[in-house]
Amino acid sequence: MAEKEPRQPTHRAYSVIKREGQDDYWLNLGLVFPHKDGGGFNIMLQAFPLDGKIVIREITAEDETQEQQPQQRGKVVGRIQSGQRR
Repeated sequence: MAEKEPRQPTHRAYSVIKREGQDDYWLNLGLVFPHKDGGGFNIMLQAFPLDGKIVIREITAEDETQEQQPQQRGKVVGRIQSGQRR
């Protein structure tokens, strides 16, 4: 029997929290894994957004680099500023 290759997440799930006079805060809610047949996804959430909206973004090399660096408490690193679109 062939050994299964572990599935890697391709996207992250976020809740975007609007903050007056500050950049939006992108709260990481969980990870998204594609189905083996490419026809769908499994979304693994660690929390639920208060407003019911979940934003799914593809994981980039920049995201992985930031993940490896220790983040300062309360600091938003590398996220979109108000009024900008990705």
